[in-house]
Amino acid sequence: MIHARGLARSFDTRSSRDGKGREKVEVKAVAGVDIDVDAGEIVGFLGPNGAGKTTTLRMLTTLLKPTAGTATVAGYDVATQPERVRQSIGYVSQSGSSLPEALAGEELVDHGRLYGIGKRQAETRGRELFEQLDLDGLWSRQPRAMSGGQRRRLDIAMGLVHDPKLVFLDEPTTGLDPQARANLWKHISALRTDRGVTVFLTTHYLDEADALCDRILVIDHGVLVAADSPEALKQQVAGDLVELIVDADHVSRAAAALATLVPGSTAEVLGHVVALRVPRAGRELPALLRILDKDGIELDSIEVRRPTLDDVFLTLTGRSLREDAG
Repeated sequence: MIHARGLARSFDTRSSRDGKGREKVEVKAVAGVDIDVDAGEIVGFLGPNGAGKTTTLRMLTTLLKPTAGTATVAGYDVATQPERVRQSIGYVSQSGSSLPEALAGEELVDHGRLYGIGKRQAETRGRELFEQLDLDGLWSRQPRAMSGGQRRRLDIAMGLVHDPKLVFLDEPTTGLDPQARANLWKHISALRTDRGVTVFLTTHYLDEADALCDRILVIDHGVLVAADSPEALKQQVAGDLVELIVDADHVSRAAAALATLVPGSTAEVLGHVVALRVPRAGRELPALLRILDKDGIELDSIEVRRPTLDDVFLTLTGRSLREDAG
């Protein structure tokens, strides 16, 4: 559904040089990315602010012309066939596309007619989408009188009214409460399972990417730095996190020294806590406990945590996506 090679975009800007005037400077927002998305996938696209995520999304949806490279989306070239691309995809922007004072049903029908669908067909299709997206009874309601979750589901309905097989969702759950987010996750998953739609999703919520996506692409400084399944990416982090809590600093230092006897582990002492990175902690933990017990080191408690996507993101980019989003 998406095939891009060397896709790049540069911008010319002006900057002062030693306070003696301004000169043109080329800024590479996207420095040549290769992207492949197969039919029926849900793919997450993650990146810090300024990493090139939005620029890439705008190129793939024909809102911005590439300065280098090639890309086909839904079988059409984004540079030479932009109208065919737009006819073949759904796009749900972060800001939404419905007018607050319009009637939801009429807005959806008008949106369908922009894609060349007849009024009757657009209404039939729209009412089906309202039922599928839990918007029953809201056909004649204004979006400004809807909840945040209802408005986002209306935005998705508008992106689906022309029956595209590829949908771009840009930060679909931003600003929603946890219950509304979880509800929308269900509907996003159903796009693929019930309708066979391919979904290209940008998000700042790593739990969202973990729950929904078959694969995750991470972009940083204009280049892709990772592309794999959530589980495979988490396995790339150097082991599970094991925290040993003891009752004194000198005990924690002794525990850390012993813990490094476990093959492949690394230890950091933080007061009464020894933080370990242990490959396959579930398999190594019994041996570690035997080592500590043999030397008479008693633990107040022990905690084990699998790597998360935030650990992956921190390892790849040097910062937390949650912090960057704030």
